[in-house]
Amino acid sequence: MKVKNAQRSYEEVLAMKLPEHQKPKKPNMFFRTLMKVVSAPDLIATGFKCEKIGMERLGKNEPALILMNHSSFIDLEIAASVLYPRPLNIVATLDAFIGKAWLMRQIGCIPTRKFVIDLGLIKDITRCIKKNKSSVLMYPEAGYSFDGTSTTLPDSLGKFVKMLGAPLVMLETRGAFHRQPLYNNLHKRKIKVSAELRYVLSPEEISNMSAEKIGEIIAHEFSFDNFKWQQENKIRVDEPFRAEGLERLLYKCPRCLSEGKTQGQGIHLTCHACSKKWELTEYGFMKATEGETEFPHVPDWYAWERQCVKRELENGEYGFCEPVDIYMIVNAKGVYNVGKGELSHGKDGFRLTGCDGKLEYVQNSVSLYTLNSDFYWYSIGDVIGIGNHTALYYCLPTENKAVVTKARLATEEIFKDIKGAK
Repeated sequence: MKVKNAQRSYEEVLAMKLPEHQKPKKPNMFFRTLMKVVSAPDLIATGFKCEKIGMERLGKNEPALILMNHSSFIDLEIAASVLYPRPLNIVATLDAFIGKAWLMRQIGCIPTRKFVIDLGLIKDITRCIKKNKSSVLMYPEAGYSFDGTSTTLPDSLGKFVKMLGAPLVMLETRGAFHRQPLYNNLHKRKIKVSAELRYVLSPEEISNMSAEKIGEIIAHEFSFDNFKWQQENKIRVDEPFRAEGLERLLYKCPRCLSEGKTQGQGIHLTCHACSKKWELTEYGFMKATEGETEFPHVPDWYAWERQCVKRELENGEYGFCEPVDIYMIVNAKGVYNVGKGELSHGKDGFRLTGCDGKLEYVQNSVSLYTLNSDFYWYSIGDVIGIGNHTALYYCLPTENKAVVTKARLATEEIFKDIKGAK
């Protein structure tokens, strides 16, 4: 998917008017039906099926908070179909509104900024459920999974669910990740997609539980592994491009330990520093073409990279300063390329400078439990996103693109240390 973008000066973008808050709309039956109809072709093409568990516990007109894992664009189509004809509001990122804000609001979307504290969003969700009697769909991971496992969830999620007091429902997809993995430039594969819609907690159960216990239950609901699911169910992915872009998440070679030298091409991942090569098999295993297979399971390789980053942090060795192209978003009018700069990251957080010395932005680690890292962002490139309520900065590394993934891992590990120290 592409988005409207243009070249503007840093000063011009900063001077743009910030969006005014609008109360969320309860989507009417026309737009609910429209969403279902538009979603039908993709769901038919994937042989989509949904199993419902315990959903008889949810009243026909009872609004609920629905949490969904985020794997690819088809997730929204699944939700629109499975939850029809219930009125449904969907929490979406501000950039998704660019060029289509009116339509997004009509279909019930509520804008927010990724990983920016947004008290207004809490009020909007509460209004949807309490006053509008509309269910709310959230992707609590706030981004696509890199390795097919769940991403870091906010600690405050249990407290929020308890405060809201609405029934809690989980919508989990299977096959959506393999149909369009983010690392693979969202190329579609011929994979069947299914989902499971399950009732998790009633308002009465929520009121009798601690926020911590609710958080534990949600974490359990999000304990999935798409590659393991593929292997156990013998799901065949035979596309000849299935390993392309795999270097985005498997950026570190387990043989020679070099970083940013791997390259996914066709069905193989190759390290150009030591010439080691692995095949991503049709059933989702990594297999060395010669010698030892260090990590047959992609998430295990990714987890090892996390441990390497953790050791770097413990030894005081982590940090980078990379040249970047800088894009900005301040409202739903467009994405603006404001020039070049440098992005640095260390234990204290991020520092972005650029635009001929006019831009200097600092974001402390204490405000980031994870990082808005994205691959193939609106077909522009791999990106690290930081920012606040005034402006969002999207930084595209021009040399070492491996920092996009490594910075996310480091951000999460730094936050764990901060939380542990407290």
